[in-house]
Amino acid sequence: MSEAAVVIVRSFIAFFTLLIFTRILGKQQVSQLTFFEYVLGITIGSIAGTLSVDLSSRAWPHWVGLLVWTFTVLILQKISLNWPQAAKYLTGKPAIVIMNGKILEENMEKMRYTLFDLLEQLREKNIFDLNQVAFAVLENNGELSVLLKPEYQPVTRSDLHLPPQKEGLSSEIIIAGKLIPEKLKQIGKDENWLRKELLKQGIKKYEEVFLATYNPAHGTLYIDKYEDKIKKKQDDPY
Repeated sequence: MSEAAVVIVRSFIAFFTLLIFTRILGKQQVSQLTFFEYVLGITIGSIAGTLSVDLSSRAWPHWVGLLVWTFTVLILQKISLNWPQAAKYLTGKPAIVIMNGKILEENMEKMRYTLFDLLEQLREKNIFDLNQVAFAVLENNGELSVLLKPEYQPVTRSDLHLPPQKEGLSSEIIIAGKLIPEKLKQIGKDENWLRKELLKQGIKKYEEVFLATYNPAHGTLYIDKYEDKIKKKQDDPY
């Protein structure tokens, strides 16, 4: 058997072996990438990669390595579930970086977490003013959980004693200047209706539209044109 054929066969075996082992370890390995799981993923991936292309060594030692790592992680997961105190040392614990509106510099320094990281993750949550934050916790997977001060928390319909509002998924009826007739039919509309709606915004051709979506629950049409004619503001801080 040629080297190329051996690599192909071993790659298939490594792939399905890795797939089975990651299934055994559970979806937590994908959804919550802690430092421990990051190291685990690199190591198991490295072993699987070596199994695929390192023809100078036999395959079975790599499978043994994968088995050892997989069962070791399973044991550590059992320990973490049954002894929460041990989990703090294996996977770490969340760190409070803002308490009662005050930044805890010492906790940030222990986590090697910079002020720029904090501000960036707050902006990702649409928070641009630190005065709005009551608590912020840096989770094990690197995500930032934020609790806003009461006066800045969004008002819900239940707070106003209003009935629940209908929700629905928007349908893309124009994508990159191309009409999607199936989507238009699904929302119960025709091209005459669509052309009238486009003309209201001065659009004569589908090719002028980058994206158009329709939400049947709210009856709203969203249109984004290729030429938005938006100028960059002079007060852009970035």
